[in-house]
Amino acid sequence: MDARQGAPALERVPRPSRPTTPPGASGAAPLDPAPAGTRTAPGASAAGASPVAAALRSQDPRDAGWVRRYTRSLPLVDGGAALVAALVGYAVRFGQPDSASWWWAITHQPAWSVLLLPLLWVAAVAVMRGYESRFLFSGPEEVRRVGFAGVSVVAAVSTTAFAFDLQVARGYVVVALPLALLLTLLARLAMRRRVHQLRRAGRRTATTLVVGRAESVRDLVAQLERAPQQGMQVVGCCTTASADVDGLSVPVLGGFDDVVDVVRRDGIQTVAVLPCAEMDTRRLRRLGWRLEETTAELVVAPGIAEVAGPRVAIRPVAGLPLLHLERPELRGVRALVKNVIDRVGAALGVAVLGPVLVALAVLVKRSGPGPVFFRQERVGEDGQHFDMLKFRSMVDRADEKLPELMVANEGNGVLFKMKGDPRITPIGRVLRRYSLDELPQLFNVLKGEMSLVGPRPPLRSEVDRYRPDMHRRFAVKPGITGLWQVSGRSNLSAEESERLDVRYVESWSPATDAMILWKTVGSVVKGRGAY
Repeated sequence: MDARQGAPALERVPRPSRPTTPPGASGAAPLDPAPAGTRTAPGASAAGASPVAAALRSQDPRDAGWVRRYTRSLPLVDGGAALVAALVGYAVRFGQPDSASWWWAITHQPAWSVLLLPLLWVAAVAVMRGYESRFLFSGPEEVRRVGFAGVSVVAAVSTTAFAFDLQVARGYVVVALPLALLLTLLARLAMRRRVHQLRRAGRRTATTLVVGRAESVRDLVAQLERAPQQGMQVVGCCTTASADVDGLSVPVLGGFDDVVDVVRRDGIQTVAVLPCAEMDTRRLRRLGWRLEETTAELVVAPGIAEVAGPRVAIRPVAGLPLLHLERPELRGVRALVKNVIDRVGAALGVAVLGPVLVALAVLVKRSGPGPVFFRQERVGEDGQHFDMLKFRSMVDRADEKLPELMVANEGNGVLFKMKGDPRITPIGRVLRRYSLDELPQLFNVLKGEMSLVGPRPPLRSEVDRYRPDMHRRFAVKPGITGLWQVSGRSNLSAEESERLDVRYVESWSPATDAMILWKTVGSVVKGRGAY
């Protein structure tokens, strides 16, 4: 699963472009009869207006066609970033116009190279499909494609210079190309954040109809509601009456046979199909054919949950698009590289933050009786126990006061959490809000007990209540930060925290670690979900 937090990987099904069928038109063979008990759209026919359609009409009209405008602006943004980088690189390498090197620049490093770089840069990003909307708005995938474009430009320049014996100024290339990559990523980051802000405000979203059994629909809707920045606004679902629909937060608009009618009636933009026995291969194929007559996109959730990113690829076998699942690289070279990065990063962190650690230790010592460090037994890689370090943020012997506070527990059912916990010291509240109490865990990383990024280190009492599949998290070292840290921290339920930990293990990659570390800074500064 990608860095899209909280939302499962949905595989977009490509389809040819077709003219939109007017609402209410049919012209296609019906799907197979739905199982007994399938619902029909309650209170509305295909030609009638539904409450969902009325709500959609109230959306901001400025958002119409925004994806097309966004994708058309990206080449201009990327080209502008490359042009700035080319000008900076040219100035750094060749100096002022009146210098002797400027004449060399005109004769051996033509000025038209400044204009060539933006064109080459935009072409490389286009070849890497960096302007396709399905690869945008999700940080890791967008960064990966722009990064590959940068590598391609370097390879193209190097190969061309070698093949034709061109005199390319290495100083110019060394400055311009990395700067072009950096400026492009920063510009796209700013644009992506703006889109995410608008989506959290209810704008620039794609109206989504979820198709599947009620229990699967319930889980997907909950995940998408926790990740509004993904832009999938679930307005209803099509399910079967044989399933329990209690607890659904979206209206049931019909059964499996009503999907296309609901799409036409309500102007649905995305149809998300979840795996279930009723929606078999033949039925899904026919649904895709009928949706080609509309403007709705079809996305399908794979049956393998919590696995996405580089581990998943489509492998055609005997004419069938099979989903190939690579083994997770929990051992070997990449794991060794991760361990080296952890140790080096922790050592640098201790060296740089040494004065801060000393100052915090003094403040904790002066906050009252008790030790500076709080040691707590946690379960780590392969089920091994270790003592996790924290700065003490509570009064001494705080555990003895826990039973009388259990009635005010606001945690997720596993860990005790309480806003305004009277056991927390004044300095402890500051430490907890900004996660400064976690800094001593850098020493756990140096000892090899923890990683910079990984699953949350659980207590032994938590592990005793784990379901069998939750033990998958012990395949890697626990982390100081992780998906749970950047996805809500104390605001998450126990089930959601565990699911995020398993997802990290299944989809770990260096790019994922870098993304989590980057997002951790924002979560810590804002103090989201910490108390």
